[in-house]
Amino acid sequence: MKKGVAALLFAVAVIAAPSVRAEGNVADVTDMQALRAAVQADKKTYVASTLGLTDAEAKKFWPIYDAYQRDLNISNRKRNLAIEGLIARDKPLTDPYARSLLKDLFDADDMEIRSRRTLQSRLLKALPPKKVARYLHLEAKIRAAQAYEIAVAFPLLK
Repeated sequence: MKKGVAALLFAVAVIAAPSVRAEGNVADVTDMQALRAAVQADKKTYVASTLGLTDAEAKKFWPIYDAYQRDLNISNRKRNLAIEGLIARDKPLTDPYARSLLKDLFDADDMEIRSRRTLQSRLLKALPPKKVARYLHLEAKIRAAQAYEIAVAFPLLK
C-alpha cells in the first residue's frame, strides 16, 4: 500500500508541475539555471524585463500578476504543509492519513489550476494574446524550476 501511495504522490507532483519540453542540451540547463537565479533575485523584475510591457500594458498587468501570486502562495503553502507534515511524522504512513494527505495535495492543485484559469482570462482582457502566451510560458518554466527544487528537498515516502 505504501508503494501505491508513493506512486500516487509522485504522479500528483508530475501532473501538478507544468510541462517543460527538454531539448537535452547544455544551453537548456544553463537557461533554467539562469532563470532560477533571476527569479530568486527578483521575480517581478525578471518578468518585467522578459515581457517588455508598455506603460499602458504594465498598468493593467501588475495588479493581475499580484493577485495571481497571492493565490499561488496560498496553494503552495497548502501543498508544502501537507508534505512537511508527512515528512515530520515519526510514525509509519497509515491509510487514513494517506487519504487526508492526498486530499490536501489535490485541493492545492485544484486551487492552483483555478487561479491559473482566472489569470489567463484576466490577462486576455488586458494584454495582446502573444504577451499572454509568453507570460504563461514563462510562469510555467518558473513553476517547473520551483517544483524541481521541492522534489529535491523532500525525500521519497517510505
